[in-house]
Amino acid sequence: MLITQLKTIEEIKSLAGAKTVIISCEGCKEVHFPAAETKELYKDLKSSGTAQKVVRTEYVCSPENLAVQTKKHLDMIKSADTLVVFSCGVGVQSVSEMFSSKPVFAGCDTIPLPGYQGVTPLEVDCDQCGECYLNSTGGICPIALCSKSLVNGQCGGCKDGKCEVDKEMDCAWERIYKRLEKLELLDNMKYPAKVRNFAP
Repeated sequence: MLITQLKTIEEIKSLAGAKTVIISCEGCKEVHFPAAETKELYKDLKSSGTAQKVVRTEYVCSPENLAVQTKKHLDMIKSADTLVVFSCGVGVQSVSEMFSSKPVFAGCDTIPLPGYQGVTPLEVDCDQCGECYLNSTGGICPIALCSKSLVNGQCGGCKDGKCEVDKEMDCAWERIYKRLEKLELLDNMKYPAKVRNFAP
C-alpha cells in the first residue's frame, strides 16, 4: 500500500501558473489518497483563480488510460501553462511523459511504504521518498531513474547520454537537463540538494 499526502497549499500555489489544469488520480484503492482534503483544496484553488480546470480520472499511471481520460480535455490542457498532478510519483511521471511540452508538478508527496505502485507499463518507478524531487527536475525522478540515485546532478561517468553502470540506460540527469531546457526552466538546476524529510 502507498500513502500520498498533499503538499502545502502555499507550495501548490507557488507551482501553479495563471492557467493551471489539475489532473487528479482517483483510481488505485490500494493507495491511500487524501480525497476529502483534496476536494477542499480544489475549492480553494478555484476560488483564488489558480486552477483553471480539474480533470478527475483513474489510473493516471497507465498511458493508454490517461490518453482516453484526457482526450476531451486536450484543448484545455494544451492552453494551460502548468499541470499539477495529484497522484503518487508514478502518475506524475506518466503525465510528464505524455505532456512533455508542459511543466508538470506533483501536488502530493508519496510516503515511503513498500507496496503497490499502479499499473503503468512504462519504465517508471517511484521510490516513495517522502519529499518529491519531481517539481525541481521536470517530472523525471533522479532517485528512481539514476543508477546511483544522485540528487545533485550528473556523476561524470555518462557517455553519449548513457549510464556508466548500465550502458542500455539513458542518463537520468541528461534527460532532466534536456527536459528543463525544453521547458525553459534550467534555473531549477540551481537548487541545492534537499535534505529530505522522510517522516510521514
